[in-house]
Amino acid sequence: MTVRHFLTLLDLSGDELRTLIRRGIEIKQAMKSGQAYQPLQSRTLAMIFDKSSTRTRISFEVAMTQFGGNAIFLSPGSTQLGRGEPIEDTARVMSSMVDGVVIRTSSHAMVETFAAHSEIPVINGLTDRFHPCQLLADVQTVVELRGDIKGSRVAWVGDGNNMCHSWINAARQFQFELSIATPHQYRPDATVVDMAGDVVALTDDPEVAVRDVDIVVTDTWASMGQESEKERRTADFSPFRVDRRLMQKAKRDALFMHCLPAYRNHEVTAEVIDGPQSVVWAQAENRLHAQKALLEFLLLAPK
Repeated sequence: MTVRHFLTLLDLSGDELRTLIRRGIEIKQAMKSGQAYQPLQSRTLAMIFDKSSTRTRISFEVAMTQFGGNAIFLSPGSTQLGRGEPIEDTARVMSSMVDGVVIRTSSHAMVETFAAHSEIPVINGLTDRFHPCQLLADVQTVVELRGDIKGSRVAWVGDGNNMCHSWINAARQFQFELSIATPHQYRPDATVVDMAGDVVALTDDPEVAVRDVDIVVTDTWASMGQESEKERRTADFSPFRVDRRLMQKAKRDALFMHCLPAYRNHEVTAEVIDGPQSVVWAQAENRLHAQKALLEFLLLAPK
């Protein structure tokens, strides 16, 4: 059987993604009730991270530990990749020693190359193009609180970055409407948008994007690697700050979401992220449970 990877949400079918969400909720409920479940005993997950991480690293390591397996963390200087070993060679060698690999790096092309030469599942832990694991947690959070996300109206406000791209793919796969408000020069990749068809709409007016939506989502204005652009980006994105006034344009019970880390009074005010509509802490916790479902799906798949 061909090995399955998870580089974007498009690597799984809509039905498979919905099954993962349901399974993540089941695994979470079982853990909360004290049920022990260790399906990955004697399995090892390698984690190649050349970008800093809090939630992604902790959630995958804890998931493997609670599932009875092991996780190996590999930083840039601790492997031969850091000395120029071809990605293809590293992929072939690791395929013979571990059961799965999570990669967190800048280049999406690097992850694609690794997966193309890997005989074990490869998971995208974040690249400059996509962050699909975060969307599993985000959708699980919505399903837990509101039921099926299908047919919902979602607004993305801010940078057309890797998280925005993943929300676009989520709109395709889970069948909801996504309105994206960005400054024109920061719009998401046109190819990603075009492939989504009419489930995505673009605007440069945040108020238009959030009007009567069920969910408002934002992200930091300067992602990892863009620190030198922070001053310029702050000026460009200031009109796109999510504050109480903007949230009032959404539905009265609209949820506020942010993948974290968040910078209060930059992309979102403290009043919103720490307020009653915010579900960011549930999102963060659900990284653990959604990724458990993903690991179970990929690592226990028939060979």
